[in-house]
Amino acid sequence: MPGPLGIVLGMWAYAFTHLTLLADRPAGLLAGAALAAVVLLALALAVHAAGAGAPRGDRAVALRARASRRRMPRLVDPDAAGRPRPRAPGAHPSAA
Repeated sequence: MPGPLGIVLGMWAYAFTHLTLLADRPAGLLAGAALAAVVLLALALAVHAAGAGAPRGDRAVALRARASRRRMPRLVDPDAAGRPRPRAPGAHPSAA
């Protein structure tokens, strides 16, 4: 879970771990932390599901415009009539 949500979740888990170690009755604190973790996970999944269904309009439009500007490369037959054959390199390099 990269990104800001992952960082916040990691810091939150670290803080609650230390609070659990320092608390008098860690069972209640741990139960509250588990409940908060479940709520955060459900919230993250809901946000992800809402964003995944909608297509990204700007990117799709840009890709379509780019594809329409592109041309197909010309298919050239090197053995066609009137075309000189490519020359192989000679024994001596050219002076150019």
